[in-house]
Amino acid sequence: MLEAGKTKFQIDLRRYLREDGVDDKLTHLICEIAEASKYIVNSIRTGDLGVAGTSNLYGEEQLALDVLSDRIMRKRLAKSGVVSNVASEETRDVIALSPHCAGNYSVAFDPLDGSSLVDVNLAVGTIVSIYAGSDLMQRGKRQVAALYILYGPRTTLVYTTGNGVHEFGMNQLMEYTLLRRNIRLAPKAGIYSPGGLRNRYSPGVEGFVCYLEAKGAKLRYSGGLVPDVNQLLIKSNGIFFYPHLQGAPQGKLRLLYELNPMAFLIEQAGGAASNGRQRILEVQPQAIDDCQPFFGGCRDDVAKAEELIASRG
Repeated sequence: MLEAGKTKFQIDLRRYLREDGVDDKLTHLICEIAEASKYIVNSIRTGDLGVAGTSNLYGEEQLALDVLSDRIMRKRLAKSGVVSNVASEETRDVIALSPHCAGNYSVAFDPLDGSSLVDVNLAVGTIVSIYAGSDLMQRGKRQVAALYILYGPRTTLVYTTGNGVHEFGMNQLMEYTLLRRNIRLAPKAGIYSPGGLRNRYSPGVEGFVCYLEAKGAKLRYSGGLVPDVNQLLIKSNGIFFYPHLQGAPQGKLRLLYELNPMAFLIEQAGGAASNGRQRILEVQPQAIDDCQPFFGGCRDDVAKAEELIASRG
């Protein structure tokens, strides 16, 4: 593997995956997801920003862009020919594509995380979690790949297959080429992105925020999971958290669609991801809509959050 940092060479995504030793079927699947993102980008730039008149399984009103992005993703995943089952944040059930085909993958995804930010022109993203076989109800440590695509001033794709974290950017030809390889997190965070209302934090979480403020960490929060996690990875020294809250002990973020893939990426960059009491990737999902508290980023600070929650709640 080449050393960390920016690349001077225009290495495209498919070539890099192959040179990284990724299985042909998994390479094909990741490239199909990358292809889907090109259509989602166009939808964000030109599409309807209104509501769709429907709701997802969490009772949240769906935007037209949510529905369209979900259709684009499902169509590309079906076209890949290597996907057994899919679960989307925008649908109520696991959808079987080719459940009896040996050697296929199962995919959980959030097609357009943070879609409510589009109308104010803030960054949003797609989050994807990939498992071998047809069972999506597995601990996150069983993922074979995870990635997100950030639709911001630039469109970037960040992935891991368990061999480091690598960033690609969409060029003028709408092709993904390598920007950074082997992204690594420092042990301690210099920035933090806190979700949830602070007046609903537990004593342990409030103590953690005070600890971050006392050491001079800067608050940087966009309200979008993808841009905030991307910030901590690319800046290499941050922590994102959406904790347990008074009245919401499981937090807000979804284990299958959001936390498992982000935790896999953060750990592969040398960081840590926890629900405040245990490693996120060890949590066994009980249903596709499970939520968990989340603390992800620089390892020392995640450990500090766990310490304070253990002692203060």
